[in-house]
Amino acid sequence: MNHTSFFSTARPIRISLACIAAALLAACTAAGTGSGTVEPGGKPVSFSWKSEDAGETGTMTATLPDGRTFTGPFLQVKSTARREAFEPLWVGWRPGWPDWPVTAVPATEFVTVYSGRAIANLEGPGGERMRCRFHLNHPDSGMRGGGQGECKLADGHTVDAVFAPT
Repeated sequence: MNHTSFFSTARPIRISLACIAAALLAACTAAGTGSGTVEPGGKPVSFSWKSEDAGETGTMTATLPDGRTFTGPFLQVKSTARREAFEPLWVGWRPGWPDWPVTAVPATEFVTVYSGRAIANLEGPGGERMRCRFHLNHPDSGMRGGGQGECKLADGHTVDAVFAPT
């Protein structure tokens, strides 16, 4: 048996597996940017977000025109239901009510129901707060699908925000 040939082929396989694992982890990491304006005044605000779970939760940052930066968590609002929970709702009807659509029949044991919304709670200098709510363009993609919404500062100023798909 030629051990040299075994080790020379085993090494590239280990490296390839490491590359595949890194690529899979990178696929879950997502980041994006957004822009907006603060009212009153209409001055520009920049946003950025970063997520380790493809845009469902993560950290968001907003930078106001005066240089104040607010950072904190964001969350896509969704729920999960078991397939069996839907069964009593179909009794006497075709599953999923295709003639009067409400939802699709869950194809798996669990189904995720996306609200199409995301929220954020950001903290700035001296503990100042900014809360945000967004409507997602493609809820099954989280923040990666883009969206728009508004944020409100504790002093009453508002910020309109738009996020492009990534």
